[in-house]
Amino acid sequence: MAFEWPVRVYWEDTDAGGIVFHANYLKYFERARTEWLRARGIEQGALREQTGGVFVVTDSHLRYLRPARLDDALIVTAKVQETGRASLSMLQQVLLKTEQAAQQTASLLVEAVIRVGWVDASTLRPARMPPWLLERLS
Repeated sequence: MAFEWPVRVYWEDTDAGGIVFHANYLKYFERARTEWLRARGIEQGALREQTGGVFVVTDSHLRYLRPARLDDALIVTAKVQETGRASLSMLQQVLLKTEQAAQQTASLLVEAVIRVGWVDASTLRPARMPPWLLERLS
Protein backbone atom coordinates (compact mmCIF):
# COMPACT_ATOMS: atom_id res chain seq x y z
CA MET A 1 0.00 0.00 0.00
CA ALA A 2 1.38 3.39 -1.00
CA PHE A 3 1.64 6.39 1.30
CA GLU A 4 -0.57 9.26 0.09
CA TRP A 5 0.00 12.98 0.59
CA PRO A 6 -2.47 15.65 -0.65
CA VAL A 7 -1.29 18.67 -2.65
CA ARG A 8 -3.13 21.66 -4.09
CA VAL A 9 -1.68 23.36 -7.19
CA TYR A 10 -0.97 27.06 -6.59
CA TRP A 11 0.13 29.85 -8.94
CA GLU A 12 3.73 29.42 -7.81
CA ASP A 13 3.65 25.84 -9.13
CA THR A 14 2.60 26.76 -12.65
CA ASP A 15 3.94 28.32 -15.81
CA ALA A 16 2.24 31.25 -17.57
CA GLY A 17 -0.39 28.89 -18.99
CA GLY A 18 -1.52 27.61 -15.59
CA ILE A 19 0.14 24.19 -16.12
CA VAL A 20 2.38 22.73 -13.40
CA PHE A 21 6.01 23.35 -14.37
CA HIS A 22 7.68 19.98 -14.95
CA ALA A 23 10.42 20.40 -12.31
CA ASN A 24 7.82 21.02 -9.58
CA TYR A 25 6.81 17.36 -9.69
CA LEU A 26 10.25 16.60 -8.21
CA LYS A 27 9.38 18.92 -5.32
CA TYR A 28 6.05 17.13 -4.81
CA PHE A 29 7.86 13.78 -4.77
CA GLU A 30 10.46 15.05 -2.28
CA ARG A 31 7.78 16.35 0.07
CA ALA A 32 5.82 13.11 -0.13
CA ARG A 33 8.95 11.09 0.74
CA THR A 34 9.61 13.40 3.69
CA GLU A 35 6.04 13.00 4.94
CA TRP A 36 6.28 9.24 4.38
CA LEU A 37 9.33 9.21 6.70
CA ARG A 38 7.50 11.34 9.29
CA ALA A 39 4.57 8.91 9.21
CA ARG A 40 7.10 6.28 10.28
CA GLY A 41 8.35 8.47 13.13
CA ILE A 42 11.52 9.57 11.32
CA GLU A 43 12.43 13.25 11.05
CA GLN A 44 15.38 13.86 8.79
CA GLY A 45 17.08 16.52 10.95
CA ALA A 46 16.96 14.29 14.02
CA LEU A 47 18.05 11.32 11.90
CA ARG A 48 21.16 13.22 10.80
CA GLU A 49 22.01 14.19 14.37
CA GLN A 50 21.44 10.65 15.64
CA THR A 51 23.23 8.70 12.89
CA GLY A 52 25.45 11.16 11.02
CA GLY A 53 23.81 10.11 7.76
CA VAL A 54 21.37 11.61 5.27
CA PHE A 55 19.40 10.56 2.23
CA VAL A 56 20.31 11.97 -1.19
CA VAL A 57 18.63 11.42 -4.53
CA THR A 58 20.96 9.43 -6.77
CA ASP A 59 18.67 8.74 -9.73
CA SER A 60 15.24 9.79 -10.95
CA HIS A 61 13.16 8.68 -13.88
CA LEU A 62 9.88 10.51 -14.53
CA ARG A 63 7.16 9.79 -17.05
CA TYR A 64 4.74 12.65 -17.74
CA LEU A 65 1.33 11.43 -18.89
CA ARG A 66 -1.04 14.37 -18.35
CA PRO A 67 -0.58 17.88 -16.95
CA ALA A 68 -1.81 19.15 -13.60
CA ARG A 69 -3.35 22.61 -13.64
CA LEU A 70 -3.89 25.57 -11.36
CA ASP A 71 -6.18 24.71 -8.39
CA ASP A 72 -6.13 20.95 -9.05
CA ALA A 73 -6.27 18.74 -5.98
CA LEU A 74 -3.55 16.10 -6.28
CA ILE A 75 -2.52 12.98 -4.43
CA VAL A 76 1.21 12.27 -4.35
CA THR A 77 2.17 8.71 -3.45
CA ALA A 78 5.35 7.07 -2.19
CA LYS A 79 5.98 3.34 -2.03
CA VAL A 80 9.19 1.41 -1.45
CA GLN A 81 9.97 -0.62 -4.53
CA GLU A 82 13.34 -2.05 -3.47
CA THR A 83 15.67 -1.74 -0.49
CA GLY A 84 19.39 -2.24 -0.31
CA ARG A 85 21.95 -1.75 2.44
CA ALA A 86 22.74 1.77 1.24
CA SER A 87 19.78 2.80 -0.94
CA LEU A 88 16.03 2.69 -1.52
CA SER A 89 14.13 2.69 -4.77
CA MET A 90 10.74 4.41 -4.53
CA LEU A 91 7.79 4.24 -6.89
CA GLN A 92 5.97 7.56 -6.81
CA GLN A 93 2.91 8.91 -8.57
CA VAL A 94 0.97 12.14 -8.90
CA LEU A 95 -2.74 11.51 -9.25
CA LEU A 96 -5.53 13.96 -10.01
CA LYS A 97 -7.97 13.69 -7.13
CA THR A 98 -11.50 13.37 -8.38
CA GLU A 99 -14.15 15.59 -6.83
CA GLN A 100 -16.99 13.49 -8.28
CA ALA A 101 -18.33 10.65 -6.15
CA ALA A 102 -19.31 8.66 -9.25
CA GLN A 103 -15.70 8.51 -10.45
CA GLN A 104 -13.83 6.43 -7.87
CA THR A 105 -10.35 6.25 -9.38
CA ALA A 106 -7.92 9.14 -9.55
CA SER A 107 -6.22 9.83 -12.90
CA LEU A 108 -2.49 9.16 -13.16
CA LEU A 109 -0.61 12.29 -14.23
CA VAL A 110 3.06 11.57 -13.52
CA GLU A 111 4.91 8.41 -12.53
CA ALA A 112 8.45 8.21 -11.22
CA VAL A 113 11.06 5.85 -9.89
CA ILE A 114 13.36 7.70 -7.50
CA ARG A 115 16.46 6.10 -5.98
CA VAL A 116 17.76 7.61 -2.77
CA GLY A 117 21.13 6.71 -1.33
CA TRP A 118 22.33 6.86 2.26
CA VAL A 119 25.51 8.87 2.72
CA ASP A 120 27.71 10.06 5.56
CA ALA A 121 26.58 13.67 6.07
CA SER A 122 30.09 15.03 6.63
CA THR A 123 31.80 13.38 3.64
CA LEU A 124 28.80 12.68 1.36
CA ARG A 125 30.27 9.24 0.70
CA PRO A 126 27.96 6.23 0.46
CA ALA A 127 27.40 4.38 3.73
CA ARG A 128 25.28 1.52 5.01
CA MET A 129 22.00 2.43 6.63
CA PRO A 130 21.69 1.52 10.28
CA PRO A 131 19.85 -1.86 10.57
CA TRP A 132 17.05 -0.37 12.67
CA LEU A 133 16.40 2.24 9.96
CA LEU A 134 16.33 -0.34 7.19
CA GLU A 135 13.81 -2.35 9.19
CA ARG A 136 11.51 0.65 9.69
CA LEU A 137 11.61 1.52 5.99
CA SER A 138 11.04 -1.97 4.61
